[in-house]
Amino acid sequence: MIRVLLADDQESVRLAFRTILGAAPDIEVVGQAADGVEALELATRLRPDVALVDVRMPRMDGLELTRKLTDASPPVRVVVVTTYDLDAYVHTALRHGACGFLLKHSGAALLVSAVRAAVAGDALISPEVTVRLLRELRADAPALQGRLSVRPAEPKPHRLTDRELDVVALVADGRTNAEIGAQLYITAGTVKTHLASIQQKLGVANRVAIAAWAWDTGHRRPATP
Repeated sequence: MIRVLLADDQESVRLAFRTILGAAPDIEVVGQAADGVEALELATRLRPDVALVDVRMPRMDGLELTRKLTDASPPVRVVVVTTYDLDAYVHTALRHGACGFLLKHSGAALLVSAVRAAVAGDALISPEVTVRLLRELRADAPALQGRLSVRPAEPKPHRLTDRELDVVALVADGRTNAEIGAQLYITAGTVKTHLASIQQKLGVANRVAIAAWAWDTGHRRPATP
C-alpha cells in the first residue's frame, strides 16, 4: 500500500482527496494536517510514502514544507496540489524537490496517477502547466533549466521507433497516458511501456524531460494512429 499524508487548510479539500484516494486499491491515507507545521510533525511520526501538499497554509506554507519533507531522512515524496497556477510556485516547488505539481481541478484520475508516479520515481505535472513550462524552456533554456534542475536534451541521433515518436509528440503536448492511449488506439499499459523505453533510449528521468527533448530537437510532429 502507498501511504499518503494530506496537507491542506481546507477540510472539504482533505475530505475530497481522502475519498478519491481511498477508492484506489493500492493507496491508503494515513494522516491529515491543516497546516505545514502539523504536516511536518505527522510526517516525522507516520513516515508516509507521499505527501499531497497545498501551497497556501498557516504557520508554514507548502513550499517550505516541501523543502523540509524532501530533505528529511528518509525523504518524503511530495506532490504539490494547489488552486494557484503561478510560475513562481511551480519553479520553487520543483526546485525544492517536489515530484509533481497539480492544479486542484485536474481531476481524480490525475491525482491518483500523481501519487503512483511519485512512488515510481517519476514526476507528474498538470498538462497545462507542463506545456507552459516547456514553452518557457524553449524561449529561455539556460535560465529555466538552471531554476528547475532539468538536464538539457541533447540534439543527438536517437533510436526511437515511429510509434515512440508518436508518444513523444503527445507527451510534449501535455497529454496523460490515458489520453495518449485513446488517440493512438493502444492501452495505457502499452503507453507506459513505450515511455519506459523512450526514457532509457534518451537517458532521461521522466516525462517532463521527454517533452523537453521533443521541444529542443523538433520532434513534435503530429501523431497518427
